[in-house]
Amino acid sequence: MQYSVGVTVNLTNLLKKIGSDDSGATAIEYGLIASLVVIASIGAFDSVANENNGIWARVKNDVTSAMSGV
Repeated sequence: MQYSVGVTVNLTNLLKKIGSDDSGATAIEYGLIASLVVIASIGAFDSVANENNGIWARVKNDVTSAMSGV
């Protein structure tokens, strides 16, 4: 638990530092990095969702086959 507290403190300090930065170019760079992280996350979530749907479809088919006695 102490590890997570340290991470939270470091993240808070980072966000304060970013928030107090008056450089427009740096703010734009941070915005671009954040947008790339969001785009990558959406792609990863889509891939996981497709895999999850495939797994549950297989489970449904297996249970249906077992219930019908095939």
